[in-house]
Amino acid sequence: MGKLRLVLVDDHEVVRLGLKTLLERHPQFEVIGEAGNAKEAVDLVGKIQPDVVLMDIRLPGTSGIEACETIIQKNPEVKVIMMTSYAEDEMLFSAIRAGASGYVLKQIGGDDLIKAIESVGRGEALLDPAVTQRVIQEVRRAVKEEEASAFSNLSQQEKHVLLSVAEGRTNREIAKSLFLGEGTVRNYVSSILSKLGVSNRAEAAAYAVEHNLREYL
Repeated sequence: MGKLRLVLVDDHEVVRLGLKTLLERHPQFEVIGEAGNAKEAVDLVGKIQPDVVLMDIRLPGTSGIEACETIIQKNPEVKVIMMTSYAEDEMLFSAIRAGASGYVLKQIGGDDLIKAIESVGRGEALLDPAVTQRVIQEVRRAVKEEEASAFSNLSQQEKHVLLSVAEGRTNREIAKSLFLGEGTVRNYVSSILSKLGVSNRAEAAAYAVEHNLREYL
């Protein structure tokens, strides 16, 4: 494998100089360009096509996040690592949505930064350990919201009927356990099938299990 060709993007020249000095001690890295703002970064990457761009998330004018998104749209083979001084949730998730392959805090040690660049250069995604737990929590929250929305059209009583269907109970058994008439249960089941867009009780039961209905009762 040849050297990883890097571009450094930061509005502080001293920061770029420090990064360049650190990275060029590593035989696998070659810093082939530098930029001080988003426009310079987008133009430079388009011209020289580096392997990895190491970019500050906060740049004057257009943000590093917007630059990241533009760079990846125009140069899909280029990997971008975002660097930031603060572990801000909004910035973190915006960077991920923009397509960044890595996200590290500027407090990262030199050896860890080198490992991060190597990982991203191999095509891996990387998050600073300090923010990984936040991503996990956000993913879990999003999953919970998606599961909850799966039953948003059902009334509470319909959810109870659906759970009974998922447990394999007949209409008569459901009626007895919920103190309803069988005709009422049939109406509930028909309404549930319609709202969920499924054609039969088996599909409704599978839907309930897949979306963890029991947690929302």
